[in-house]
Parts: sequence; structure tokens; C-alpha cells
Amino acid sequence: MVVATQTGYPALYDTEVLLKDGSRIRLRPIVKEDAEQWLAFVSRLSPETKYLRFHHVPKDFGWEDALRFSTVDYTNSFALVAEVRRYGREEIVALGRYNRLPDKRAAELALVVEDGYQGRGLGTKLMEGLIQAARDNGIRTFEAYVLADNQETMSLLKNYGFHIESELEGGVYHVSFNITPTARATRREEQRELVSTLASLRPLLYPRSVAVIGASRSPGTIGYLLLKCLLQSRFSGVVYPVNPNAEAVMAVKAYPSVLDVPGSVDLATIAVPAPLVAKVADECGRKGVRALVVISDGFKESGEEGAAREDQLREIALGYGMRLVGPNCMGVINTDPSVNLNSTFSQVFPPAGNVAFLTQSGALGLAIVEYAVNLNIGISTFVSVGNRADVSSDDLLQYWEHDPATRLILLYIESFGSPRKFGRIARRVSASKPIVAVKSGSTAAGARAAASHTGVLATPEIAAEALFRQTGIIRVNTVEELFDTAALLSNQPTPAGKRVAIVTNGGGPGILAADACEQQGLYLPEFSPQTSQRLSFSVKRDTNIRNPLDMTASAGREEYEGVLKVLANDSDIDAVIAIFIPPVVVNLAVTEEAIRRVAPVFRRNRKPLLLCFMGQRGLMSMVDAREKAVPSYLFPEDAVSALARAAEYGEWLRRPRGKMPRIVGLKRDKARQIIEPAMKASSRRPLSLPILETSKLLMSYGVRCVDTALARNAEEAVAVAAKIGFPVVLKVASPAILHKTEVGGVALDLRSGEDVALAFDDIRARLRERHLEADMEGVTVQKMITEGIEAIVGMTQDPSFGPLIMFGLGGIYAELLKEVSVRLHPLTDLDARDLIDSIKSAKLFEGVRGFPPSDVEALEDLLLRVSAMVEDIPEIAELDMNPVKVLRRGEGYWVVDARIILK
Repeated sequence: MVVATQTGYPALYDTEVLLKDGSRIRLRPIVKEDAEQWLAFVSRLSPETKYLRFHHVPKDFGWEDALRFSTVDYTNSFALVAEVRRYGREEIVALGRYNRLPDKRAAELALVVEDGYQGRGLGTKLMEGLIQAARDNGIRTFEAYVLADNQETMSLLKNYGFHIESELEGGVYHVSFNITPTARATRREEQRELVSTLASLRPLLYPRSVAVIGASRSPGTIGYLLLKCLLQSRFSGVVYPVNPNAEAVMAVKAYPSVLDVPGSVDLATIAVPAPLVAKVADECGRKGVRALVVISDGFKESGEEGAAREDQLREIALGYGMRLVGPNCMGVINTDPSVNLNSTFSQVFPPAGNVAFLTQSGALGLAIVEYAVNLNIGISTFVSVGNRADVSSDDLLQYWEHDPATRLILLYIESFGSPRKFGRIARRVSASKPIVAVKSGSTAAGARAAASHTGVLATPEIAAEALFRQTGIIRVNTVEELFDTAALLSNQPTPAGKRVAIVTNGGGPGILAADACEQQGLYLPEFSPQTSQRLSFSVKRDTNIRNPLDMTASAGREEYEGVLKVLANDSDIDAVIAIFIPPVVVNLAVTEEAIRRVAPVFRRNRKPLLLCFMGQRGLMSMVDAREKAVPSYLFPEDAVSALARAAEYGEWLRRPRGKMPRIVGLKRDKARQIIEPAMKASSRRPLSLPILETSKLLMSYGVRCVDTALARNAEEAVAVAAKIGFPVVLKVASPAILHKTEVGGVALDLRSGEDVALAFDDIRARLRERHLEADMEGVTVQKMITEGIEAIVGMTQDPSFGPLIMFGLGGIYAELLKEVSVRLHPLTDLDARDLIDSIKSAKLFEGVRGFPPSDVEALEDLLLRVSAMVEDIPEIAELDMNPVKVLRRGEGYWVVDARIILK
């Protein structure tokens, strides 16, 4: 159920959306105070639009009508308005609503869009928002009554992606459709999002005109550098300096305000003091500017006052439908010769290339551009997003996915805006273009306050690692590693495997490279007899033909060229690292020529070639400008690290994508009958679900739980134990005690009624010593399970990443060993298997030292059932199943102890 906030409506549905023409607009739930705006909105509708919405041309609406249409309860009735800024004030330009029908699981849908905003996809965006709200409120079906003349609305409903049922009677279609998510509907939503995003970024990256607001005549200032860099890059469009105190800047006519500019302005770059930015942005909106790049600092990064300033800037940009980069950023670069845009203060304009770069750090961005140029790495586009008030990695990943000039995407990110959306987009983009990321802030200490083992163990850093792993993003730790990997992937094919050959003219570097390969998970195979024979023809001296191949210091061009050609054509080798230490007797240029001659052979065979010219770094250009470049590294370990990351990415590409399996035996209605009474019975939040209800909830999703009974006193415990059958286990029953063993709240292997009575008294005595007796509600009595490996399965709701599902070794050592792995919800069948395999002790479940293999298939099923439960019951904040006793193959598992926290 959706709960209204102190603002008067559920803020979850206050969103910014992109229309198909690229403009931004705000959608938010309606409030009673919108009555006056609603009246104004309806009065602007044409008679035809009124007729299509209300099925007649109504008389003028009055105040009571406005209040009635503006009042909703956000559960049984819900309405979203689309709001823009016009004439210095906010106005409603579209409205969508639903009203629950007597069926309770169905609602009637209605949409209306102001005439001037029709045809831009606004009705579809309203419908998206209403569908989400309806699902959250337990509604599964939408119905609508649409006039036969209203072909636009019928087209909207039919093209959304759901299966539509319609019946025409009396000139009115009665339309109904199930709004449960489907693959087809999701694909349509993603396609609409993509079209809107690409359209919205065009004025930013391909502007026809740029206004530099704050352009200065004083050398060394940001305003001076912005205009200078734009002019020096030979920008293909029109440039308008804006400076109220100058007639011209750098011999270009200046204007007092953007409103005084005679032509249209696609992009405005703003570099004025922070207190003036809002005024300037408002003027840009009134001018019709399509995109803003705000270089100025003094916003969120500077404290509360700056954060308020940033909120105001965002609202202004949104109100006028402008895209916004920044504030507190460095700007944007597009090296496409058709635009040659350098809207930054970097005087280094990088050469055109196939690498796109996004950074959240403006200061680091300046160094990165220079670093890329020094390494001979070409850039397609560069964007410094700063505080990410609007444009973020989500938008740019979608743009680069379809940018023919971009082959590789580099990210320097400090935090995620919406990790779930980022993950969805990144997973899709990574399938066609590699993404390499530096995620800073990975050593932040301090566990969150949590009421479960999972909440303690699933740290933000572990969550970020899971996100990268599931999306195929190549994570590196430093900017240097970022460019080492970029040098390889921007010019060389992705390796088809992990089999590496090393060629060197010095034994020491070859050994270093071999050691690094083993440490990084790469494999150095022995050469086949055929390959060894061919190599022996190229090596002119007596040497062992083995991997690594040491050709000694006197190896010349012919030897390098011959050996590398053999390895390029060897199907048993996936990549080659050539190491060269420049000796006195061999000219470096001679070896470079050998590399140039053999590089095309590697490209034809889709096999990467890496160089280690000790003392040189960057990309070695080929003689023919149309050819690719070969990366060169200072030291062998650097080359191996880059290759290992590329090989892991290649493995991810070859891995099947997985699917959401259909899980049988889910009793969702029964689960709701457990959750809803528990939530109503107590106002405490978070709420620990009682032990017996926890067991029943898990079993309603097909989870195998040990029979559990609650005993309030020793006599009840003895009676329950006799009914269950000895031996049994007693555990303290208390929502306040998480670590039962630590307080002496567990008694194992009790074989008689006398043992049970004594154990009950002992547990109560130990709690009394610790002043915890008041927290004791009794004990749970369970059958003693002696067999199986102890595992932990859990879930926690991360405020940034959403639900995280965890698996690891369990029992009393769960938090001590921290032998766990995490994946983002929802899980595919392959995610479940990968989650189990990714812990270091995964081989325990395969069977070791005489122990039989465990029932891993049953574990996978358990993880998928947890994911399904989390999807269906958003009230679950944390879940622990610890321990889960994993039995031998074919025998399943038993959940011995479980804890569920609701919110």
C-alpha cells in the first residue's frame, strides 16, 4: 500500500521524465491545492479534447468540480499531473488518473493532455507512472472507456506492450488489459526511454549554437578559457559570448544577456557566481535554450545553502524542459569533425578516437584529458557530469550504446544515482561495448545499523562489486589501470579465452609475466609439437621452445616477426604478450617494424597482441593510418593485468544471459494473509515478524523449514519436544536477540524431557545474568538436524541498490569469516548458480575429503524462491536464514533458523 508523506503525496512518484522529442517534464501526484491549476488546465483544452476525455463537451467546471478531481487517497484513487514552467509559474499540461473498481484488483484509467503537448509521448509517460502506482497498490488490471473517434488513445493503449482486449458498443470501446510486467511491455518501455534520451542529448553534444554565459576578457579565468577553448577547437556552429560589461570578447560580439542573443541557442555554458546561476538559467529557459552546462561551483558540494541552490537550478531546468550537465563540472567535448565541440576549460583538445569518457570529478577530468592525449588514446566524447543534477551515466550509456564513433566506454564514478536503472542499462550496453569503471570511495568503513547478519555483511562496497559483476562492467582500482585496459580494448579484439603466449628477449621479464598470469587467472599452455616445430624455424639460435619463449637479447626483426606470425595463427593461443628490453645490439626501430608487419595477422585472426617495450607506454601507431594501434606497457605486470580484465569480460560475453524461471508452488495469497495482519497488529517499524509467522511465510513460498513450535515455559517445551521426537534443539524466542549463541540462548541435542526442562531453565538463567530475561518470550523447539553444511541465505534492502540477496557459509561463524557473496535482485537462474559458485569455499558443496556432494540444485531453487518472495512482498526489509543445513545431493536442505524484518 502507498503511504502519503508529510508533503501531502507519495514522493516516490514525483519524477522527471523525457518525452520523445527530448524535452524534460515533471510528473507528480496531484494534491488538493492543485484545484486552481486544474481549472486553468481544463479551460485551455479545446472542445474536441474535452469531448474525447469526458465523452461530451461539459459546461464550465466550478470550484467543487476542481476539488473533486484534485482530491485522491493515493490508494483507491490516484492521479498524476504533468507540470511545466510557463510565464514564470508552474502549469499543469496533462493529467492521468485511475479509480479502483468494485473488483478491487481492477481500476478505471483516464488520460488527458493539453492540445499543444499532444503527440510528444506525454500520455504514455503518464500511463507508465499510473501503472507503477497501481501495481504498488495491488491493482492488476486497467480498464478504460474510449470513444471510437479517439484513435490516438486507442493507439497509445495498443502500442504500450500489453495484450489488449476491447469491445465496441454504442460508439465506445471498453478496453481492459492486465498490467503485470511482461517482456514485451518492458522492451517497449526501454525503447521509448532510449528514443527520448537520444533526442534529449543531441542539443548537448551536437549543438548548432553555443552561448558562453560569463565569457571573460581576463586571461586565466574560467570564462576566458571556456570561450578560448570553444573557438580554438574550430567549433562548427555559432558562438555567442554573454557578458553585460563587454561589447566583444576575443573579437566576437558579446551580448548583455542570453535574451539579447539574436539567434536561437541550443547549448548554454554557464560560468557565473553560484548565486546568479538560477537567474541565468531562468533566462535560458525563457530564451528556449535546449541544454545547459553549468561549470560554476558552490552547490551541493558546498553545504546546505548550496544544496538548496542546486534544487532550485534543477527545478528551473526541469520546468523549461532543458537538459542539465553539472553543476560543478568541467563541461563536454565532442571530437566529431562535424561539430568539433570543446565546451570545457581544457586547452587540450584530444584527437578523435573511439573511447568515450564520463567523470564525476571535474578536477580529475582535466588531468584525464591530458593523460589520454599523452598515451595517444583518441576520444569520441568526454562528459564531466559534476553533481549530476540531471544528466548522468544512465543517459550517456544509452547514447554511447548507439554512437557509431564509440567502441569503448570509460567511467570514473563516485556514487550511483539509481543503481537499479544503471544496472539494467549497463547490462545491455556491456553486451555490445565494453565498459571500464573506476569506482572511488570503496574503503568507507562502518557497517550499517542492521537487525540481521545479512544487513551487516552486505556492505555498499560488496553491493557495488555485485553490480559490476552482474552487468559485465570491468572494474579497476586506479585511473592508471583504467587507461591500461582502455589501451587494449579500444584497439584490440576481446580475447577468446585465457590461453596466453609470452615472447621475450630477456628471461627475467618473461618470468615476471608468467607469474603475473598465474596470479591473474591466465593460463600459459605448452606449445603443441606442430607449433614448436614452426617456432624452431624462426629462432636462429639454440634455445628451449617453451612458453614463455626467451629468444635472448640478440633477437632481431626477422625472429620477432617469424615467431609472432606463428603464434598469431596458432588456434591454441588466445592472446600474445611480446616483451622487448632494448639492448645495445638491437635497434628499437627494427623491432617496432616487426610489430607493424605482424599486427595485421593478429587482427585477421581476432587475437589481441600486447607489447611491453620496457620504458615506453601508450599506443604504438601503425604505419597506415587506417590500421589499429597496438598497446605498449611499461612493465609485464601491467600488460598481464589489462589482458586478465579483458579475458574476464570475454568470459562474461560468452556466458548465457540466464532467464527468470517459472517457480511452482508459490502461495502468494496465503503470504499476504500473513503479512497484512502482522503489519496491522503493531505500529512498530521496523517490525520483527514473529517466529511462527516467519516459518509459515517461508513455507508459503515453498521453502523447507524445520518444524518449529513455540513454548512459553518448561512444561510446554517438554510436551512439544515429546510430540516432535527426540533429539531436539531449544532456542530463545526473542525479536530483540539476534545472536542467540552469544547470550547462551541455544541448547542442542536434548534427548529427553528432563534434558529439555533443564535446558529451558538454564537459558532463562543465562539471560537473567545478562539482564535480558524480559526480552524472552519463551523458546522455540525444533527437531535436531545433525547432517549438512551450514550456509546462510539472506536479503537486505539497500537504500541505493535495492534488494540484495546474499549467500555464504553460515552458522555461528557467518560474521566472523564473512565468506559471503551478494547479487542484486531479481535473480536469473544463472545468477543463482553464480552466487553459490562465487564464494571461496564453493568447493565444499561439491564434496571434498570423502564428504558427498551437496544438493546445490536445491540451494539454487531456494535462492530463486527468496528472489520471488522479495519481488512480491516489498514490505520485507531484511531476511536471514541462518543456518540453512544443505544436505547431500537429492536430499534438499532444511532452514533451521530464520528472521524477517518488515517495514
